[in-house]
Amino acid sequence: MPEQLTATVCIAGGGPAGTVAGLILASAGVDVVVLEKHADFLRDFRGDTVHPSTLNLLDQLGLGDEVKAIDHTELSVLDAVIDGIRVHAVDFTSLPAPHRYVTLMPQWDLLTLLVDEARKQPTFRLVLEANVNSVIQENGRAVGVDATTPDGPLRVNAALTVAADGRDSAVRDSLGLVPSDYGVPIDALWFRVPRPTKTMRDTLANLRDGSALVTIPRPGYFQCGLLIRKGTFPEFQKAGIQAFRDKIASTAPRLAEVTDEIGSFDDVKLLSVQINRLHEWSVPGAMCIGDAAHAMSPAFGVGINYAIQDAVALANKLVPVLRQQGVDAAAIDAVSSAVQRRRALPTALMQRMQRVAHRLIDSATSRVVIHNPPTPRERFVIAVLLPRIRPILARIVGYGYGFRPERIARGILKLPR
Repeated sequence: MPEQLTATVCIAGGGPAGTVAGLILASAGVDVVVLEKHADFLRDFRGDTVHPSTLNLLDQLGLGDEVKAIDHTELSVLDAVIDGIRVHAVDFTSLPAPHRYVTLMPQWDLLTLLVDEARKQPTFRLVLEANVNSVIQENGRAVGVDATTPDGPLRVNAALTVAADGRDSAVRDSLGLVPSDYGVPIDALWFRVPRPTKTMRDTLANLRDGSALVTIPRPGYFQCGLLIRKGTFPEFQKAGIQAFRDKIASTAPRLAEVTDEIGSFDDVKLLSVQINRLHEWSVPGAMCIGDAAHAMSPAFGVGINYAIQDAVALANKLVPVLRQQGVDAAAIDAVSSAVQRRRALPTALMQRMQRVAHRLIDSATSRVVIHNPPTPRERFVIAVLLPRIRPILARIVGYGYGFRPERIARGILKLPR
């Protein structure tokens, strides 16, 4: 017989969506179990970018000082170097205080902080190395999940099952939900290099000679992503690791002295870039949030933030219903539908922006974006037009995600912060 747990809410996935949902629900007094298939949170492919609205949410949870204590980088301006010309693309200093910047921090540190805080709540349980196999169905309704752990099979019975287990969601697949895919022409090759001996200004994007390289500053090193045309990774492997190093050095010349630290293609991970979303996020007794509901591309670094927005929307809708009506099935299903209605439009709008960005990046690999020196028209765009749209870009990318920011509703948290 499998071990059995019972909870009001079972969340599959201990990423940003699942962890934040679990923390807020447990802080509101809801009995919640979070199942994470890995033994820890240490994975380099996870996003680093924490936007101002998410920082505001962490302040609401009373975690502002703890977040600041994590080794991190704060960027008030997002720069791109395009064929040798530095462009200040997004300026967050126009945003409302206190967070006029984006924070770059290893996601595993943030998740560990959130879990440590959640564990202070008696109604929170995290089960690591719990691989969800299937959703339990009774009379056409999801009533929990079956999982496998190192100690044997585990069954979690729950009034609501939440799929927060990423873009390859096992729970979503078990529910028979299939996302619509919106083709993305690029993939990313993910690797790290030490910081060069000569100080290198923080630059998120480097475009040169038809190549695009993202350089995320982390303490002591850069986490990098070379954008490539989808499906062309085998061509890079065939050309050899030295050709790959040379491409990195030509795209971001300041990194030339450290590219030898890329020992082989074992140090390079292929990140398949996807944009997709479900038309229906829920079935009776279960719903999807985060990447399980809508895979975001790395463009604008919004993935972690949109996942957390979903989690907040879920808690805001679910907690009052549980307090007023208990685990009434119809009321819980109405919550799932309400969350989708609130989050579907901003998700679709941001994904549309990402698709436009990808088309621009794709076209930039086949033509000159900015001449060096710039033409009169390019100088006009950089000096006159770009400063006017920076505040708009800052709002869209950093603070309100442009469309529908979430805050934890008054009265949701059981204990005032």
